Amino acid sequence: MAGNLLVAVGVVVAATVAIWKGSEWLETASERLAAHYGLPDVVQGAILVAVGSSFPELATVVFAALDGSMPLGVGAIVGSAIFNVLVIPAVAGIATDDDIESNRTLVYKEAQFYMLAVSVLLITFALAVIYYPGEAPLSGAVTRPLAAIPLALYGLYVFIQYQDTADFESDGSEAADVAVGRQWLLLMAGLAVILVAVENLVHSVSVIGETVGADEFLLGVTVLAGATSLPDTLVSVRAARQNRGVTSLANVLGSNTFDLLVAIPMGVLLVGAWTVDFEMAVPMFGVLTLATILLFTALRTDLSLSTAESYGLLAAYVTFVAWVVAETVGAVTGVLPSG
Repeated sequence: MAGNLLVAVGVVVAATVAIWKGSEWLETASERLAAHYGLPDVVQGAILVAVGSSFPELATVVFAALDGSMPLGVGAIVGSAIFNVLVIPAVAGIATDDDIESNRTLVYKEAQFYMLAVSVLLITFALAVIYYPGEAPLSGAVTRPLAAIPLALYGLYVFIQYQDTADFESDGSEAADVAVGRQWLLLMAGLAVILVAVENLVHSVSVIGETVGADEFLLGVTVLAGATSLPDTLVSVRAARQNRGVTSLANVLGSNTFDLLVAIPMGVLLVGAWTVDFEMAVPMFGVLTLATILLFTALRTDLSLSTAESYGLLAAYVTFVAWVVAETVGAVTGVLPSG
């Protein structure tokens, strides 16, 4: 038992180093490719980097679906979304000397579309409860046709980004001397390293949780969510340190949009149907909505994220984790049905 725990901890350390390197390759290649193709910072962060760094979450849902543990995968996605909104901007803001600059496009387009993504996924769950009710109260089956709803919305999101790219005029100052083929290979290598590392990381975290007797829900929403969000964190912090605040923040919103509209539906498409517990989903999505409002409010003030606001976001996440732990052990409010 102790030997397995020690091996799992070692794998966690090794995987973390691999994720750091893979995310570095991913971010470097995406930055150079964005310059070559003349992409605006928002599109670079919200599509190219965000989709790449969200592959761990997608892999988590896929593996969980194939193993018959779809609720664990979805819990990790929702927990990862909360982690992304509160922790990643906070860490990026604390890691830099100056405020992280935002802009109106980020606040009024990316942020609002992300809120639409949260709403559409929750509506999809509600439709499952109404039209495909399960045996338990407030439960329902999310079928493949229902999963197509959030996927269609992500198609609209990509179309909007394409329109913005078509309207954007690059000065071409950074487009020279870019080996396009080499950068695509570097980007693919980064994705491969992240996938392999996070798969081992997630497995090792699960072993640690089973060894110490941690609750599965707590493991998915906190530890597993934080583990799969490491690439997003590293990419956003690195971008913020390079004074590319828009890319740093757009990566957070784009990653969450991808996770909610693509990762969860892909798991449903694989298994055919997934029974959602609406009684559990609503409180968690409520927390995600409150966290998102908190981030948007911070970004809208002076169109920047200050160090004080960063600490406030971090404190909010610590409060969330404390609440989940208390609910899991049945110590407080009993808002979560399994608490």
